[in-house]
Amino acid sequence: MLVLLVIFMITLPLIASRLTVQLPETDAQPTVQESTAVELAIDAQGQLFWDGIAVSDAELEMRLQAAARRRPKPDLHLRADKTTPYQRLAEVMSAAQRNELNRIGFITAPKTP
Repeated sequence: MLVLLVIFMITLPLIASRLTVQLPETDAQPTVQESTAVELAIDAQGQLFWDGIAVSDAELEMRLQAAARRRPKPDLHLRADKTTPYQRLAEVMSAAQRNELNRIGFITAPKTP
């Protein structure tokens, strides 16, 4: 019985990969999904930029509150200078969490060889 199961597990992917399906064509245009992410940049001096616009700490708090009311809640992408003080990052992340924006991603640049 176990041998049959193993044979089935091995042959099924091979059969499925040979299966060709011709999909129907329609006139429908592909839908473009709106990005729900907002980008917050922090320069080396700790200055904040919300989607490219300089903001103060008070303005950041208001924008985070407004973003938290959106549905679905947006992701927060942090683009911080590598020399940004850790304390500043912690303050920004704390403000995001206070406003229930918990999906936070860090934007980095790929290493160059």
